[in-house]
Amino acid sequence: MKKIEAIIRPEKLDDVKHALAEKGYIGLNIVGVTGRGVQKGIVHAGRGAQAYSVDMLPKVKLEVVVADKNCEDVVTTIQKAAWTGNIGDGKIFIMPVEEAIRVRTGERGEVAV
Repeated sequence: MKKIEAIIRPEKLDDVKHALAEKGYIGLNIVGVTGRGVQKGIVHAGRGAQAYSVDMLPKVKLEVVVADKNCEDVVTTIQKAAWTGNIGDGKIFIMPVEEAIRVRTGERGEVAV
């Protein structure tokens, strides 16, 4: 099994959720996070106001655990749905999952996810 963590723009969350659901990937966790990457934040300059910079931007982290055979499909789906073509689109991380256990039934392995 693999755990896929995707850090994306908050405004792309619904697109990603719908794209995953259409392919049958329903189970996921979502966490609001702040961070920075290549873009190093943004600078705001209002009318006649002094410019200020925000170096930690709000993002959303999705966490999905899937069978190894579904990993690439989930990654591709997230990547396509989250894409804007601009700096700050996000990152996807893939990690091995040793075990999964469904609390309610005690099922283990892929059937638990």
